[in-house]
Amino acid sequence: MTSIESRLRELGLVLPDAPAPVANYVPACLVGDLLFISGQVSRKADGGMITGKLGGGLDVAQGREAARVCALNVLAQAKSALGSLDRIARIVKLTGFVNAVPAFTDHPQVVNGASDLLVEVLGDRGRHTRSAVGMSSLPVDAAVEVEAILAVTPA
Repeated sequence: MTSIESRLRELGLVLPDAPAPVANYVPACLVGDLLFISGQVSRKADGGMITGKLGGGLDVAQGREAARVCALNVLAQAKSALGSLDRIARIVKLTGFVNAVPAFTDHPQVVNGASDLLVEVLGDRGRHTRSAVGMSSLPVDAAVEVEAILAVTPA
């Protein structure tokens, strides 16, 4: 077990299997020492989804949980692409997309769910640049979607 996987276990978190793409794209693409991870929606390990709109039935706490689920899926894709989470040198950039009603303005608080999880798991390697934006809809009515760029060490 890798040190990052041990940290996940300490935190009581279970890394899901890497979700399969739902359209014509690859889930991750390694270019040099950067790993680009396609948007990961709020699909839980058991296959259930956190769906709906922030400010239209979902509150910030529910959105944060959805973002945490997305971050776990980002880590699952990284493990699938790299073979080991310990190859993650740094989370460089997250982009969080929040399914929200037009009047909702707490997008950063929602996406903190993903950011906080990555820092909990990776420490300083999890600190990153970030964008948090609102969307009128997301695929499969997901509450949140998160994409990531990671710096990685050689195999």
